[in-house]
Amino acid sequence: MSLTPAQQRQTAAELQANFELSGLSTADLRQLTGWIQERIVATLTVDSADPADVWRLRDLLESEVRSAGRTPVPYSVLTEQARASARAWFGI
Repeated sequence: MSLTPAQQRQTAAELQANFELSGLSTADLRQLTGWIQERIVATLTVDSADPADVWRLRDLLESEVRSAGRTPVPYSVLTEQARASARAWFGI
């Protein structure tokens, strides 16, 4: 499951929107994920990021937004329907 450049930009925008809605900082993400700053930035921007990381961050942010009592921005590419393919390709 490779994303086109347009899909990468759209996914990055949706991740960023949910990151902002979550109220988390990048320091919070480092603590929650155990990832270094560069990995967080690469994943948030979908720039040379591991596809499994993008899915993990998507799910984490969605959960954190809901925990904050907010409604997550929906994902147009990383949909629940796409999850089956991601499981097969990336072991998510």
